[in-house]
Amino acid sequence: MVDLVETGFVAVDLGATSGRVMLGIVRPGGSRQARPAVGEARPPRVELVECGRFGNGPRADERGALRWDVGALWRGILGGLRSAGDVARERGVEIRGIGVDSWAVDFGLLDADGELVADPYSYRDPRTDGVADAVYGRIPFADHYAVNGLQHLPFTTEFQLVAGVSAGSTSGGSGSTSGGGEWARAEQLLLIPDLITYRLTGRRVAEVTNASTTGLLDARSRTWSAELLDRLGEQYPELAGLRDRLPELVEPGAAVGQLLPEVRQATGLGDVPVFAVASHDTASAVVASPLGVASAYISSGTWSLVGLELPAPVLTEASRAANFTNELGLDGTVRYLRNVMGLWVLDECVRAWSADDDAPVDLPGLLDAAAAEPGGRCLVDVDGDEFLAPGDMPRRVSDAVARLGVDLPGTRPALVRVILDSLAASSARAISEASSLAGVVVDAVHVVGGGSRNELLSRLTAEAAGLPVIAGPVEATALGNVLVQARAVGVVAGDLAALRSVVRESATLRRYEPGPAE
Repeated sequence: MVDLVETGFVAVDLGATSGRVMLGIVRPGGSRQARPAVGEARPPRVELVECGRFGNGPRADERGALRWDVGALWRGILGGLRSAGDVARERGVEIRGIGVDSWAVDFGLLDADGELVADPYSYRDPRTDGVADAVYGRIPFADHYAVNGLQHLPFTTEFQLVAGVSAGSTSGGSGSTSGGGEWARAEQLLLIPDLITYRLTGRRVAEVTNASTTGLLDARSRTWSAELLDRLGEQYPELAGLRDRLPELVEPGAAVGQLLPEVRQATGLGDVPVFAVASHDTASAVVASPLGVASAYISSGTWSLVGLELPAPVLTEASRAANFTNELGLDGTVRYLRNVMGLWVLDECVRAWSADDDAPVDLPGLLDAAAAEPGGRCLVDVDGDEFLAPGDMPRRVSDAVARLGVDLPGTRPALVRVILDSLAASSARAISEASSLAGVVVDAVHVVGGGSRNELLSRLTAEAAGLPVIAGPVEATALGNVLVQARAVGVVAGDLAALRSVVRESATLRRYEPGPAE
């Protein structure tokens, strides 16, 4: 038996295309990255070990509606936790916490017995088509923004709820009209990470960073908005009881509970505490973004979340008109950002080409070929609604290029270069607008997440923004998740700046200057 000499935390990180379970081992400092001043202690560092990875994605139910397979997610999570326990025992690591983060806005409904009424809908299901405009006709967008500070997104939790109870909301072609019946049987609403935390502990809470994406939270007070909930209930009587179905709010770092006995038995773990982390995956990623005072960030993955970290929300009319959002972050901060299309478009193209070839596409080779293509042929609006749904993405991008009247070579590298040029330009515009609206002069851009490995995209972003791009860490979400837990039990200490010194000690960062990407 190996003596337990090190401390670890488990991050359950659920993305819209895959999930993973990571063991974060906290060790004394010693990396080449950070150089403390004379007399200062070197910050600790975190080693991340992947212990489980599993696929995820919406599937069509019998009516054609897109839903998440919670059973499959749960099996993947339990398998990852078992593996994390095995790795910890082999390495002499004591697991002192577990935290869950995931994508935003989607939710599960629990019945009176605490069981799921049905698998949660995916935000990509078209049942919300047109719903936001209908809601704004009753409660104007400006009134929403003055309270929740959220950008317009057609699939925000609020609009999903209205779609579920409104007569005639037929899922925009999915044919599902079952939402109203599901709501009638619901006793509680839990967002995805809170749903998993409930299955781990038996306690129902709502962590504020993810709750801030629902449209139902007050961005200033960090509490459920009685004003918006009352108005929503007046306009949609079926939702009058929504407030009673919303759980208690907790801040990142709160101890939610211990693992249930059945979870301990299934995973081989002991009486491990579960913490609410910054459970919106972007919030965790921003925790692990080694930001300077005037840095912007891009959390780059399926989506790109582009913006600034601020001490307070920006709720001006100009901000609303520019469609910027105010989501909540760690330690009372606000993530002032815009959702722009991320690597979804490229990933869907690669998936389609792999299916055509009946073999995986050589992505590194494809990116090298795209780098050799001339840039600036054209920019398509990658944030357009036509790119939201899965399926036949190469044709949709080609059609968008054709509508611009551009004669693009019909090659995969040429199409990839247009996609990456367009993604970089979209991010650069968002950074410029955030800087202007918030009154912050940006001096650098930090790119974290899986997209930070895409060297061509980082170079193109530096060129488009005219700013240095610092890429890394890749596993920012899991690292931020672990850091919140580690601080909660006192293994690391300090404010956000102190946590980010641990990030610099732990990660390899690459810098791209704003010269021509060619």
